Amino acid sequence: MTTHLPITPGWTCGGCGADWPCHTRRRELRAEYDRAPVSLALYLAAQLVDAAEDLGHVPAGHLHHRFLGWTR
Repeated sequence: MTTHLPITPGWTCGGCGADWPCHTRRRELRAEYDRAPVSLALYLAAQLVDAAEDLGHVPAGHLHHRFLGWTR
């Protein structure tokens, strides 16, 4: 079980305090969804929608890069 879960409404990592998903959580998610990249993208897109509600002051492009841009 990971400690690198999002702490809302700031969307920081509960394990290390970095912006979520942090580098550790990204590595964990890549391993967890190794053979299901579309499922990973759908999960992160849902998280992005939730984060956008809490982080309205953050530009949409930044949130897209933060949540989905690293998955390619």
